[in-house]
Amino acid sequence: MLEWLKEPVAHFPPQRDGDLVEDGVCVLFIADKLGVAQPTATTHLQALARAGLVSAKRVGQWTFYKRDEAAIAALKQRIGEEL
Repeated sequence: MLEWLKEPVAHFPPQRDGDLVEDGVCVLFIADKLGVAQPTATTHLQALARAGLVSAKRVGQWTFYKRDEAAIAALKQRIGEEL
């Protein structure tokens, strides 16, 4: 999911509501790409959000997710230092 969210325009269709880059990707598109039900995708995305790797944005009844590039860079640096 994180790889797809890195380049959302390349991996997801245009959205009616919300910009893929500015707002993030609708959880329904992510669930469809994963081949899972929306609640399953939401559970995994919420875990990534709790870890600080993605952010969630509500627009009406939809939730959009996008990567937190600063948090991902900090994690990569920390892993590099620890290993």
